[in-house]
Amino acid sequence: MIIQIPCLNEAETLPSVLSTIPAHIPGIDTIETQIIDDGSTDGTAEIARNLGVTHILVNKTNIGLARSFQKGIENALHRGATIIVNTDGDNQYSSASIPDLIRPILEGRADIVIGDRKPGENEDFSLVKRSLQRFGTRVVRRLAGVDVTDAVSGFRAYSRDAALDINVMTGFSYTIETLIHAGQKGYTVVSVPVGINRATRPSRLFKSMGSFLRKQLVTILRSYVMYRSLSAFLALGGIMLFLGALPIIRFLILYAMGSGDGHIQSLVLGGVFLLAGYLTVVIAFLSDTIATNRRLTEHVLVRLRRLEMSEAPDEKDEVQSDSAFRANTIKNAAN
Repeated sequence: MIIQIPCLNEAETLPSVLSTIPAHIPGIDTIETQIIDDGSTDGTAEIARNLGVTHILVNKTNIGLARSFQKGIENALHRGATIIVNTDGDNQYSSASIPDLIRPILEGRADIVIGDRKPGENEDFSLVKRSLQRFGTRVVRRLAGVDVTDAVSGFRAYSRDAALDINVMTGFSYTIETLIHAGQKGYTVVSVPVGINRATRPSRLFKSMGSFLRKQLVTILRSYVMYRSLSAFLALGGIMLFLGALPIIRFLILYAMGSGDGHIQSLVLGGVFLLAGYLTVVIAFLSDTIATNRRLTEHVLVRLRRLEMSEAPDEKDEVQSDSAFRANTIKNAAN
C-alpha cells in the first residue's frame, strides 16, 4: 500500500500526518509513503526526506491539486501499489482511520472507499457550508449513481484496478470528477466514517465559498456532459422542441379561426425554438459519438498503463521533478 499526500507548503503539519500513519496493518505486507510537493516554498520536500518518506515527487511550479493527484497515482501504480490511499498534508484527516478506510477493499467489497467526515456534524464548517456539502453530495450521488455521504472528501482509498482507470481532466480538484467517472465505469464505491482533526488553517484550494461552488459546478456539468451527453442534450433538445411547438400550434388554431394575421410573431418564435431544438438533438448524437470514442480511448489507455506498470519499478528512492516525470512517462510509452 502506498499512502500519497499532495502538499503545498505543509512543512508544519506534515510531521503530524506522517507520525500517525500506522506502521503495520493486517492484510498489508508493505506500507510506503509518497509526497507530491506542488511547488512548495517552505522546504516541504526536505522535511519529507528527513522524515523518511519513501517516494518524493516535486513539481517545479504549482500545477494544482488535480494534476498532482493524477501524477501521484501514476507513480504509485508504477511502484507496484495494489492499494493507494490519498490523504491531505494539512492533517485534516486522522491517519489512524486508514485501516478502516482500506478494509472494504481488502475484503473485496469495494473498489473505491471514501472517508466520511460527517460534514453535517463538523463544527469547523459553518451552517452554510454544511448545508452546501449535503446538497452537493446529493447531486453527485444522483449523477454518479454511487452511494456516498461526503463527495468532496479527499481521504479515500483505491484498488489497483480502479486507480488504473483514473483520468482527471479538470485542473481544480479530483474529488467529484473521479466519483462520477467511477459511477459511470461501474466501480463499487462505499463510504466509511473516519476521524478528523481540528482545522489548523483555511483551505488553500479555494479563496472563497463562491469560487469553490463555481468551480465545482463547472466540474459537475463537464463530467455530466462528458459521460451522459446523449441524455443531457436530448432532454434539452426535447424541451426546446416542445416550447417551439406551443406557439406554432397557437398560431395554427388562431389561423383556422380566421384571426391568425396578427399573430405572426408566434410562428417566428416557434420556428426559432424548433430550429434550436433540432440542432440540439443533432448535437446530442454527435456528442454521443464523441463520448463513445472517448470510452474506447480510455480503454486503450488503461491497457497501455497495465503494460507500462508491468515493468519492474526502480527501487531507489528519488526526488523527481515534474519535467523528469513527464520525460519518463514519454519514454515508457515509446518503449
